[in-house]
Order: sequence, then C-alpha cells, then structure tokens
Amino acid sequence: MTKRPQLNSDLIRRVLANNYLELSIVKLTLEETLDTETSTVRVDTVDTQGHAQTVEGEGCGLVDALMSALMGRYAIEYQSLETIELANFHVIARLDTKNQSSGADSVGEVVIEVRNSEGKLFSFADASRSIATSTARAVIALVEYFVNAERAFIMLYKSLEDARERNREDLVTRYTREIAEVVKSTSYAELLESMKKKAGV
Repeated sequence: MTKRPQLNSDLIRRVLANNYLELSIVKLTLEETLDTETSTVRVDTVDTQGHAQTVEGEGCGLVDALMSALMGRYAIEYQSLETIELANFHVIARLDTKNQSSGADSVGEVVIEVRNSEGKLFSFADASRSIATSTARAVIALVEYFVNAERAFIMLYKSLEDARERNREDLVTRYTREIAEVVKSTSYAELLESMKKKAGV
C-alpha cells in the first residue's frame, strides 16, 4: 500500500474531480551497469482513463533513474516539479512478515522524503516484497501529488479570476481560501510566473 501526504489531499481531489491524475505501474524494467554505476529504467504505466504510457530514464541508482524518467515526462508541463529535491530515502525491513526462514522475502517499506521550494518536507512510502517495485510506486506517488497540486492551483486561480470579473464576492472568498490551502504543497510565485509566460504576459 502506498502512503501519501494527507495535507489538502481531499481538497485537491474535490477540485480536480475526474481530472485527478492517478498512475499505476504495469511493468518496471531495471538494468544496471556496475562498473559505471549507471541505472536505466523503463516504466510502463496506465492512468485512470486507461491511457498507457512508457517513460525511460537513466541515473546513478534506481531512485535517480526513476526521478529522471518521471520528472523528464511531467516537469515540462508542471513547472513546480523542477523545484523538488530529495531530502531522505530509506528502506525498512519488516522481518516479522517473512515466509522463509532466511527472511529474504520479508516486506520492505520504502520511504522517500522530498523538499519543495518553500522548504517544506513531504513523505511518500510504499511497502511490498520488492524494493524496486515499492521505490517506483513511491516515486510515482510523489509525481502524482505535485502534478495534482499544480493542476488544482491553476483551476482554482482561473475560477478566482472569473469570480472577480463577475463580482461574486462569495466565490472570491471561497477560492482564495482554497488556494491558500493548495499552495502549501506548491509554489505560488513560480506557478503564477509560469502561467504568465504561457499567456504571453
């Protein structure tokens, strides 16, 4: 099971509704060249709409390669991902779950912590009997979280602008409050700057 930050998750899901991004891993291929310490990954995913996608990446180790693959795909469109940096990564062996006497088949919990541009920490975790699979799921959960936070911010900001134009103070108050919650997960200034560039302002 994958664990994600609960901070404003319900709000983001409500704002995005059917536009909420969820990715599931179909296949993970990992190749490592030991003498150069290079890892290459290929991740086949499918989203909630049934759209299949394959991303590839290379890095120094599995985590770096996965981040390279997924960030390379999504950071182009979602600028806030470019400011995320890895803060912590560890694996916890749950030896009480072993089926074999050696314990090598025990469940391992992978925990990845990242820091956003505001210095706030976010933790993502996944547990399974495959460290590689759990690492991939945790990284995918990380990407999902920040992509959805950015999508929600953009949607709320546009709704706020529309409410102002129509002099709907009730909606202005609501959207302002909700934006204040969403920006706890992403950078307000960076997103506005990105939106202005796309609009040619």
